[in-house]
Amino acid sequence: MSEVDERHRMIERGRDCYGRRSWAGAYDSLSRADEVEALGGGDLELLAMSAHLSGQSERFLPLLERAHRAHLVAGEVARAVRCTFWLGLFLFFQGEAGRAGGWLARGRRLLESSGLDCVEDGYLIGLRAQQHVAVGDLEAARESAERAAEIGERFADADLVASSRHMQGTVLIFRGRVDAGLALLDEAMVAVVAGELSPLMTGLLYCSVIANCQLVFAHDRAREWTSALSRWCEDQPDLLAFTGTCRVHRAEILQLQGAWPESIEEAGRARQLAAQVGGQAAEAAACYQQGEIHRLRGELDAAEQAYRCASRLGCEPQPGMALLRLAQGRPQAAAAAIRRVVSSTTDRLRRIKLLPACVEILLAVGEVEDARRACAEIEETATSLGRRGALEALAAEARGAVSIAEGNARAALGSLRLAWQAWQQIDAPYAAARVRVLAGLACRTLRDGDGAELELDAARAAFAQLGAATDLARLDALARSESSDRTRGLTHRELQVLRLIATGMTNKAIAGELSLSEKTIERHVSNIFVKLDVTSRAAATAYGYEHQLIQGN
Repeated sequence: MSEVDERHRMIERGRDCYGRRSWAGAYDSLSRADEVEALGGGDLELLAMSAHLSGQSERFLPLLERAHRAHLVAGEVARAVRCTFWLGLFLFFQGEAGRAGGWLARGRRLLESSGLDCVEDGYLIGLRAQQHVAVGDLEAARESAERAAEIGERFADADLVASSRHMQGTVLIFRGRVDAGLALLDEAMVAVVAGELSPLMTGLLYCSVIANCQLVFAHDRAREWTSALSRWCEDQPDLLAFTGTCRVHRAEILQLQGAWPESIEEAGRARQLAAQVGGQAAEAAACYQQGEIHRLRGELDAAEQAYRCASRLGCEPQPGMALLRLAQGRPQAAAAAIRRVVSSTTDRLRRIKLLPACVEILLAVGEVEDARRACAEIEETATSLGRRGALEALAAEARGAVSIAEGNARAALGSLRLAWQAWQQIDAPYAAARVRVLAGLACRTLRDGDGAELELDAARAAFAQLGAATDLARLDALARSESSDRTRGLTHRELQVLRLIATGMTNKAIAGELSLSEKTIERHVSNIFVKLDVTSRAAATAYGYEHQLIQGN
């Protein structure tokens, strides 16, 4: 077989592999053909896409640039412009706004000079919408997304229609119209799940839609689309481009559902895959996720390392690291960290991710007024976004915690009941158990011993099943505190004396019962009166019965 024939065979094989979603095979065959003689623009595009999807991401942009030039040489302006869209989009994702803008401008100039009326015009408008969102110009983004969608529909281009609907939905979410925004995301996902889109657009929309759902705590949709993304990834053994991000999403959902061993295992796999293909953002997110599970399980040194790794890779390690400081017994350091990150975060959807931890930490350091303000912001944001599911739970939980700190335990219980029900409906056992701890504290404040015991015992059982060592340690500390509060610091001997006082025995009789001198008993009785803040044996006896110190004697 001649070299020409062999090259033709490799090209055909590469195209066939691409059609069967065998990305590594497509990349290998087309690369070998390209080594013999430069591929044409269309095959270079296939090679570029195969490179990205199979994990050879460093070759993606250079190959697209070659495809762009090859199309221009061949006079295929529209296809050359399509390449400028992909180049601009991925450079934008990489934070290279200058180069991204340059490719966008080149694509626009090519269309204007050629006078073409083609779907690529819509792609460039859609890229402009992305840039408008990045700088906060939501009205311009909305207009651009609508124009792009209209062009996509006119040319019956499924990729453009779906990506434009997705952008329209994103803009609505950022404007606070969450239900309408999610409906547009759902519409885009119909085409994604049906397999109507190109492979690269499919992966991009999966990841972006899931991220948007998580941003507004739409956990039901995030679970649904993550499951679909997992199936899509599993159907393509050669696919590496989106698998790391997919595993991070799965790890986050597993954490919420209480499957912590599986969550940290998924995060570990995500970290390995992301590092393999140079996906720094996914690797950073995986590190942060590992830190979260380590912190909850009480593995504080491992959590510290994971959060620091996430930070080195460019991920803000908050609020996890601030909560870690709280778990380490360093509340002031936790408060300083959470104040810093909250004050520097202006986007309300990103602030809502930080504010629940802010409330918890500020209450821990006694900053009730500041905690109340953070709670008010959570409630305001939850109201503006529709008070659904986890948002309602977060607002109600924060309100309950602040009410306890303000001494209004009765009002707190109403809020905490709402929070517990919401977390139960979402199937978030850890969050639900934390609410029961707060409910137990409220019951204790109201002197409802049975209620407090029931709530705290239920929380303890849930924490034990989850392996939440940090929270179990906190419950132990609460139990010791409760015992100290009830006994007012009475020693074991003083408790014995109090119980004998309650039987009506005199100091002399008690001395005989305990084989002590009467003078020693007098000193114990005096100490009991001081510690319990009472002035008579009858009052001491009443305190003992009220606080269950006398039962069983």
